[in-house]
Formats: sequence, structure tokens, C-alpha cells
Amino acid sequence: MEDILGIFVAPIMVFMVVVAPIWLVLHYRAKGRIGVGLADNERDQLQGLLQKADKMQERVGALESILDAEVPGWRNKV
Repeated sequence: MEDILGIFVAPIMVFMVVVAPIWLVLHYRAKGRIGVGLADNERDQLQGLLQKADKMQERVGALESILDAEVPGWRNKV
């Protein structure tokens, strides 16, 4: 009976002493990251990318209007 009890106690002790604390720390660290959202530098980068995308959209619009004026059927040639 003691042999069977010893077989179960050792893995449970290893789990409780080693695996469970690491698991809890990683779990709550990941949960904290989810709640934080974007960091300040990430938010700044995103804002810069949005501004660049707006400028590119304006440029593409200008190029399309130039092509419409100079090459009337360019959209259908593709």
C-alpha cells in the first residue's frame, strides 16, 4: 500500500512545487498583457502608419486623376 501511495505522491509533489508555480506566473503574466493593450510606442507607430497610408491614398488618387485626363481608357486596358 505504501508503494502505491509513494508512486502518486512523488509526481504530485513535483507538480505542486515546480510546474504549478511556473504555470500560474505565466498565466497571469499573459492575462496582464491582454488587458494592457498597445504600448505608447506601438500606438505612436500605428498613428504614423495611418498618416502614411492617408498620404499614399491621396497620391494614388492624384495619379489616377492624371491618368484619367491623359489616358482615358487606362482602367479598361488591364
